[in-house]
Amino acid sequence: MSTAVLNTPTLVLNRNWLPIHTLPARVAIGLVARGSARIIDPVSYEMHDLYSWSDVSHLREIAEGTELRSESLLLAPLEVIVLTCYDGVGDRSVTFSRLNLYRRDNNTCQYCGCRPGTSELTIDHILPRSRGGTLCWENCTLACTSCNKKKANRTPGEARMRLKRAPKKPDWKSIQRIPSKPVWKSWQRFLSDAYWQQELKE
Repeated sequence: MSTAVLNTPTLVLNRNWLPIHTLPARVAIGLVARGSARIIDPVSYEMHDLYSWSDVSHLREIAEGTELRSESLLLAPLEVIVLTCYDGVGDRSVTFSRLNLYRRDNNTCQYCGCRPGTSELTIDHILPRSRGGTLCWENCTLACTSCNKKKANRTPGEARMRLKRAPKKPDWKSIQRIPSKPVWKSWQRFLSDAYWQQELKE
């Protein structure tokens, strides 16, 4: 069994069937083996342990190179698992880092909208640090070197420059815990439901 197959992401749902994060398939298998999780059939949405999932897998057409094998089991990919006890939503905190800031702003200058490449982007302080601006989600945004030079030691208003969107702390799920592009088609159902059921706040 290849390392790539064992590292394929599995979507993890809490026991209320809400997505909370992803795990490598090898870790998901361990959770199911211990009884801490069950495998969700992406076709019927029935729940399985490793042995019943192996029975189902033998009847399915599995893409070559994606199957998980042991001496006694043949498993179709574990696309989604559901935890048997945990009903929380995990750690929602997002680290304020350069990587996450670039992810939040999609590697795009928030003034002119260009995407010149990582090396041509800088972190701009909306209220300059020399004037009391802090290093935080709400005061930092990406700017291309040209816009950064044009803005200089001024606020966007003073420089007559408009931000494409107001900077804020990013959503925990979309940036850190679950890939923005689903690895498996079956994830769409759960991610869409989570979007519509999410509590709205001021």
